[in-house]
Amino acid sequence: MNEQWLNLYRTEIEEFHKKTMAFAAGELPRKDYKGASGGFGSYAQRDGTKHMLRLRLPGGRLTLPRLQFLAQIANQYNIAPLKLTTCETVQLHNLAPELLPVLMEQAVGCDIITRGGGGDNPRNVMASPLTGVQAGEAFDVMPWAEAASDYLLSICRDIHMPRKLKVAFCNGVDDCVHASFRDMGFVAQQDGSFRLYIAGGLGNNHRMGVLVEEHLPASDVLYAIKAMIDTFCAHGNYENRAKARTRYMQETLGVDELRRVYLENLAACKAAGGLDLDLTPKAVTKTGAGSIENTRVIAQKQEGLYAVAYHPIGGVLPTGKPAELAALLQDMPAAECRVAPHETIYIINLTADEAARVLDATADGAQSLFETSVACIGAAICQQGVRDSQAALQACVAAVREAGIPDGALPKICISGCPSSCSAHQAGTIGFQGCVKPVPGGKPAPAFKMFLGGCDALGAEQFGEAVGVVYEEQLPALLVELGKAAAAAGQTWQDWRNAHGEELQTILAKYC
Repeated sequence: MNEQWLNLYRTEIEEFHKKTMAFAAGELPRKDYKGASGGFGSYAQRDGTKHMLRLRLPGGRLTLPRLQFLAQIANQYNIAPLKLTTCETVQLHNLAPELLPVLMEQAVGCDIITRGGGGDNPRNVMASPLTGVQAGEAFDVMPWAEAASDYLLSICRDIHMPRKLKVAFCNGVDDCVHASFRDMGFVAQQDGSFRLYIAGGLGNNHRMGVLVEEHLPASDVLYAIKAMIDTFCAHGNYENRAKARTRYMQETLGVDELRRVYLENLAACKAAGGLDLDLTPKAVTKTGAGSIENTRVIAQKQEGLYAVAYHPIGGVLPTGKPAELAALLQDMPAAECRVAPHETIYIINLTADEAARVLDATADGAQSLFETSVACIGAAICQQGVRDSQAALQACVAAVREAGIPDGALPKICISGCPSSCSAHQAGTIGFQGCVKPVPGGKPAPAFKMFLGGCDALGAEQFGEAVGVVYEEQLPALLVELGKAAAAAGQTWQDWRNAHGEELQTILAKYC
């Protein structure tokens, strides 16, 4: 951002700090504080005395300077937990109120802006985490994701949307960013254009996006974003926050009318001009020799280079891990980290020897597909949470390990602490949503609603179906029994589910 924008941002940080301290002193109600803090990527946690700060990372890029910043503050202020998010950001938790402006100001120096990280704002712009290095991709979408982020930050003070806006760019191979069901999703095409979806989303009334353009010129991306904001501001619901997301316009306008209105706004934006993009992805010039094979190693499209996947359990980074990775990557030219929406970090542009060193440094992460499961921060910290999704996942991982369930017999699962779907549970192979379940003759008990059959693979997207409600205390036992059944048949989870539907229903009936 330019210096004028940044100077105003620093002034805003000072004003935000005054409100934070007023809230801490009990002089500002929680609701009023939330309305102010969200616009700066911060929220008070459940107990009201500690705070969260969300670091925007356009495209999930955790470059070496950003990684070094994270390492420095994590160690200096003993920040924990460090939470990877499904919007490709990093959240800092349990922060004292007086620390917020310090971190926000220091973050500017490594090109991290927290403005718009929450509230009714454009959120972190996402991109396929391996874009630029992934074999088979249409093209590298990162330059467009970063340009979109810069544009949205430049106008975030000038727009008043009914709710947040989530924008994602898919490289045409990996749609873990859910471009086909975001508020806006750009899917790269082999001809250099984008397929454009709008008004999708997870959570209550989840919807697939509406396809509005098959071949949007890459030069028109900012026009497309402005047109979406114009459409949302004109037709979004400002009266009822529960129905103020873009996906509700599919109901109020109808799909065909929404498409017509949007395309009319797009034409008007293009006629006004001034937002053309002329971008060229940066080529990877690094070369490598040798080869390496490991389940966590991915061969890049650049011959001789590799990416390594690191998934800390529950997406919670050990406090010392950023410093360990920063020290390692400092001597690895062109290497950088990418935060993925499934709470994995990819370390890219590595030679075979470098990949081996990174594998050793990240051996504390997930050891199986199931252990790469996703969980939001949960009710122990989050104001909105209903269930402690982190504790539930930890209990499940421990039970599956103890039972000796082989890799592949259980899929990656997604656990959300509430209906907001911050783990994307509605798109998970198995998903769980925090709730309560009646107890005969007693009070309702902690539980999770279970979803089966979701998929976020490009071209095969579908939402899972709710199949019942499981008591939280029985969740580990359910997963162990499902894993044992698949293992006994010598099959992966998906093959077992496809071939043993009756057995699946029998097991579910014992718990749901």
